[in-house]
Amino acid sequence: MTLPFEGNSALGFVAVLAIILFSTKFLGLVFRHFGLPQVLGFIIAGILIGPAVFGEFAHVSLIGFEDAQEAGKYSALFVLPTGGNGLSIFSKIGVLLLMFSTGLETNLKELKNTGLTALLVALSGVFVPLLFGFLISLPFGELGFGLASRDDIFRSLFVGVILTATSVAITVSVLKELGKINTKLGTTIVSAAIIDDVIGIVLLSVITGMAKSGAVESDNPFEAFKATPYGTIIMIVCFFIFAVAAGWVVSKCFKWMDKRWPTHHRIPIFSLAVCFGYSWLAEHIFGVADITGAFLAGVVLSTDIRESKYIDSQIEVDTYTVFAPVFFANIGISSISFSGLDYKILLFAVLAVILGIIGKIVGCGGVFKAFGYNLRESAIGGTGMAARGEVALIVTAVVTDAGLGSAQLDPKFMFMTVLLILVSSILTPILLKVLYGKEKKPPEESGGGGTEESADTVLAESAVSEDNAVSENPVVSDSSAPTQ
Repeated sequence: MTLPFEGNSALGFVAVLAIILFSTKFLGLVFRHFGLPQVLGFIIAGILIGPAVFGEFAHVSLIGFEDAQEAGKYSALFVLPTGGNGLSIFSKIGVLLLMFSTGLETNLKELKNTGLTALLVALSGVFVPLLFGFLISLPFGELGFGLASRDDIFRSLFVGVILTATSVAITVSVLKELGKINTKLGTTIVSAAIIDDVIGIVLLSVITGMAKSGAVESDNPFEAFKATPYGTIIMIVCFFIFAVAAGWVVSKCFKWMDKRWPTHHRIPIFSLAVCFGYSWLAEHIFGVADITGAFLAGVVLSTDIRESKYIDSQIEVDTYTVFAPVFFANIGISSISFSGLDYKILLFAVLAVILGIIGKIVGCGGVFKAFGYNLRESAIGGTGMAARGEVALIVTAVVTDAGLGSAQLDPKFMFMTVLLILVSSILTPILLKVLYGKEKKPPEESGGGGTEESADTVLAESAVSEDNAVSENPVVSDSSAPTQ
C-alpha cells in the first residue's frame, strides 16, 4: 500500500520536520526528567517515527524510504528518497554546527594553564580505549573485524575510535552539585576532557583518511595522489598547516569586526561561512573529515573569548532548535535497525561498552595516580572521563559513512554507541557520588563555584540545550546533565 505523502517535496519535508521536532522535544524532556541525556531521547524519537520498530514489526511507519517501500517491507506515511534527501542535508548541517560549537567552546588559554597532567590524562583517555576497542574486535571476524584484511583492520580501529570520545558534561553537573567543580581535580578533569576531544578528532581524521587511501580510483592525478597512503598523510599535514595559517588571518579579521561592529549579526553570519568553508576544504580538497574542518573553524574563532561567546550564543539557537534534533533523530530513522541484530552483535556491543568504560577509568585514573593523587581521587578522575555524549554519535556517523568504501563500519553498530551513552550516563553520576561519599556542597559555593569565565568554560562542554539555548551559556544539554 502506498500512502499519498512525498516526504521530499517542500511541504512534505516541512511536515517531516514538524514530526521530528515535536517527537524529539517531547522525548528529550522525558529523558531529561529522569536525569538522562536528551540526545538519547532524540535518537529514540527517530527510532519510533522511523522504520526501525513499527516498520519492521508492524509494517507501517510514519517516515520511511523509497527502496524499502517499493520492496514491500512496509508502508510509510511520508516517503523519503533513499540516500540523498532533505533529511540527510539537514543532518549534515547539524553535525557541522555541533562540531563548530564544540570548537568555539574550546578555551586555548585555559588549556595551556592546565599543565602536563591534563594532557597525559587526555592522551591515556584516548589510547587505552582505542587499544581496548581494537583488541575486543579481533575475535569477531564474522562481524567484519580482525586482521585478515586491510578493511578488517580499519573496522577494528573504528571501534576503538568510537570508544575514545569523552563527555564531561554529566561529570560537571555532579561536581557542581558537590561543590568540587573548581578544585584542582575537577579543573583537571574538565580540561582533560576538552583535550581528549581534540586528540580524538585529529585521530579520527588520520584513520579515516588512511582508510580512504587506495579506495578511490580516479583519472585525476590530484585525486589519485590523495588516494595513496603517503599522499593521505601529506594532505592531512597540509590541511592543519593551512588551517593554522588561514586561521590567523581569519582571527585577526573577526577581532577587527568585533571592535568595529560588536554584537552585530554580521559576525555570526560570517562565522558560519568560515565553518562551512573549512568543512568543504577539509573534505574535498585535503581529504580530511569535514567535521574536523568545522571543529577547527570554531577553535580559530575561540581565540577571542568575548567574540566567540557572542557567536556561540547566536549559532546555538538555530543549531539546537532545528539542526541538532534532526541530526540525532536521523540516526534513529536511517542508521538503526533491529532486523540485523543477533546475539553476536549484542555480545560484541556489551563487551565494547564494558571495556570502553573500564578503559577510561583505568587509563585516566592511572595517570592521576602517577601524578600523586590518592586512589580515591584517581578513581574519581577516571570515572569523570568515562561518560559519553554526542561526539561518540558523531564519530560513529563518520565511520559508518559510505564514503569510506568497503572499510566503513556497518550502521548496525550504532546500537553499540547508543548503549554506551546510556550505560555511561547512568553509571557516571552514581559512581562519582559513591566515591565522594555523602559529602555536601559547602555553603559558600552554593552559587556553582568559580569565576564567570571558569563556569562558562565548564558549561561549554554541554551540547544539546533545552531551555538554555538563548542564555549566556546556551549549550547546557540533556537533563541537568549536559552532553559532550
